[in-house]
Amino acid sequence: MADQTSGVKSADRVLAILDLVADRGPVRFTDVTSGLGLPRSSAHGLLATLAARNYLEFDEETRRYGLGLSAWRLSQAYSGHGDLERHARPLMEELATESGETVQLARLEGIHNVYIAIAHSPRPMKLVSHVGSRLHAHATGVGKMLLAGLSPEEARRRLTAAELPRLTDRTVTDVDELMDVLNSAREAGYAEDHEEYVEGCRCVAVPVLGPGGETVAAMSVSMPAFRCDDEQARAHLELLRATAVKLQRLTGG
Repeated sequence: MADQTSGVKSADRVLAILDLVADRGPVRFTDVTSGLGLPRSSAHGLLATLAARNYLEFDEETRRYGLGLSAWRLSQAYSGHGDLERHARPLMEELATESGETVQLARLEGIHNVYIAIAHSPRPMKLVSHVGSRLHAHATGVGKMLLAGLSPEEARRRLTAAELPRLTDRTVTDVDELMDVLNSAREAGYAEDHEEYVEGCRCVAVPVLGPGGETVAAMSVSMPAFRCDDEQARAHLELLRATAVKLQRLTGG
C-alpha cells in the first residue's frame, strides 16, 4: 500500500509540473520547487524523467524547462472539442476582421477557463493570448459566462472551494457578490470583464450552447479598454451573439 501511495503522489507531482509549465511557459528549477512546494531531490528526479521522455525540453542557455514534443503529441490526440473548434475558427476569423478585435473561444476546467481557439485582432495594439492558456474564470468574461452555465449550487461549490485571487483593483473575489454577477449574466445571456483580469483590457462574452441547451463553451471579444466605450461594447456584443448562433447551428446546438 505504501508503494501505491508513493506512486500516486509521484504521478500527481508529474502532472502538477506539466500544468505549471503549460500555464507559465518555460520555468526555472526554482520555479518548480517553490511554486509546487517540492523537495529539491524529488524535483530533480521528476524533471529528469520528463525531459528524458521528451515531455519537457531543457534549454541549456536559459536554464529553463519548456513543454516538449511528447506533450505536443499528446495534446494532438485529444479530440474532445475538435468539431467545435473546426467550425468555430472561420467564424471567429470573420468576427475578428469585422470587429477589429481579438476573439476567443473557451471551455471550463474546474474553476479556470481554457482557450481552445483564438482569432487575433488585425490591429497593431491588441490582446495577446494563446490556445491552451488557463485563466481564473472568476475574473474573465468567458470564465464568468461558463460559470453561469453551471447550476447555481455547483457554481457556488466551486467558487467556495477555490482560491480566488484579486488580480486588479476591479476583481470581484467575494463569493456572494460573484454569485450575483453570475445570476445577472445567466439572465442577460452575456458577461463582461471590465479590467478585472488585466488592467486596460475589456471584454464581452456569450455562451455557446449544445443540443440540450447546455453551455458547452463561451466566446468573447476582447479589446483595449481605451477604444471600447459602452456603445462599442454593445455593438461587439451583437456581432458576438450572431456568431455564436451560427456556430450553434453548425454544431447542432
